Amino acid sequence: MSLDKVKVAVSPSLDELIKLVDSALLEGSMLTIFARCKVHYDGRAKSELGSGDRVIIVKSDGAFLIHQNKKREPVNWQPPGSRARLELRDKPVLVSVRRKPRETLEVELEEVYMVSTFRAEDYEELALTGSEAEMAEMIFQNPEIIESGFKPLFREKPIKHGIVDILGQDRKGNIVVLELKRRKAELHAVSQLKRYVEALREEYGEGVRGILVAPSLTSGAERLLRDEGLEFKKVEPPKRRGGKKGRQATLF
Repeated sequence: MSLDKVKVAVSPSLDELIKLVDSALLEGSMLTIFARCKVHYDGRAKSELGSGDRVIIVKSDGAFLIHQNKKREPVNWQPPGSRARLELRDKPVLVSVRRKPRETLEVELEEVYMVSTFRAEDYEELALTGSEAEMAEMIFQNPEIIESGFKPLFREKPIKHGIVDILGQDRKGNIVVLELKRRKAELHAVSQLKRYVEALREEYGEGVRGILVAPSLTSGAERLLRDEGLEFKKVEPPKRRGGKKGRQATLF
């Protein structure tokens, strides 16, 4: 099953498992695996957990959790900042490595019942509420944040394939599409930007630029931007609200 945010495989083949795990780790999606597995930990101590049915969760920040069917706390875990990968041995092994201090958690997947990826967007931090709108205000007030000579003209401009966050012009008169993300931008954001740019190029020709504006981006998003000839501008969202809204103008 595949949705915009969720991909699921029940009793996946090895190829399906590899594809979903690799895509989750590359895109920064949340990875969940229901499996019969063995667990080995090597770090400040050593531990072994025999075969049993467990839930394995790998979050976008590197947190790695293994839950049994009882109790609230994970039976094994790695903190945010750890790096996960899938290794193919006699059985597939999900490995999580923490560098300082050096710790390694290995999960031998004996039988995988289900694997899912979830491209979760969670903005519960109150200080960040509405910050993409605040980013747009900040750019209208200080367009040089994007580049010298940039002129923002429209905010939330409807076009053929969606709504452009900011539509403007550069100093040479080229149309510029800005896609704003208040957190680390992923492949989905690049795909959105690509669709908007392609739609506008159908109407106005090749003189259309696309810029992804975010505090950071995943390595997969960076590669796709480069492959598609799109651009990235590092911009941190404002810490608090304030200021007047930018004035809308006419593009042509």
